Amino acid sequence: MSAPTNHAFAPVYVKSPLHVAVPSDVDLDDVLADLSTDGVSAPESDVVGLTAVVTDARERGVDLSVVVVDANPGRPSDLRDLATTVGKTEGGTVLVLSPDWMGSYSDSISRVQLETAQDRSFGESASVTADRFSHEIVAPGPPWTLYTVLVIALVAVIAGITFAVKWRREPENAQTRHIASTSETATSSDHRADSV
Repeated sequence: MSAPTNHAFAPVYVKSPLHVAVPSDVDLDDVLADLSTDGVSAPESDVVGLTAVVTDARERGVDLSVVVVDANPGRPSDLRDLATTVGKTEGGTVLVLSPDWMGSYSDSISRVQLETAQDRSFGESASVTADRFSHEIVAPGPPWTLYTVLVIALVAVIAGITFAVKWRREPENAQTRHIASTSETATSSDHRADSV
């Protein structure tokens, strides 16, 4: 008879549309209770700094919550899963930090923008990282739509100018061909007259 399997370190699955995993050492109820008071669930040493970051972000229109876990989970994506689970309950934008990784979720900011902000946000402390993240997610990116419209307009203008130049030259070319044809006819008539 085989020994019973120990599931102490297995992830706890939370029922949601994404079927995400919450690390087993995280008490989701405690995290949600902490977030309900000040938008921060973190070790006591990080709470004051992170509360200031969350307050500043919210004053700038970013509904930010920050969760800090003591240890790295089994895989980095577990932090995103935890952020997603919290975000589905709390709403807004959620940043989850561990000693070496971070994950995020937002109901209003794109995944690309979140991950770009994550890549640019690592700092020497949880509050510095969270502050950088909160500023990166609202930093304006390149106005690609404007660039596209300008390129299309430029191509249209160049095509229009090219067409107009060719159209104007066409009557000149026709007139030049007519003059050349008339001149050739006259020269040919002169040669015939001389030969007679």
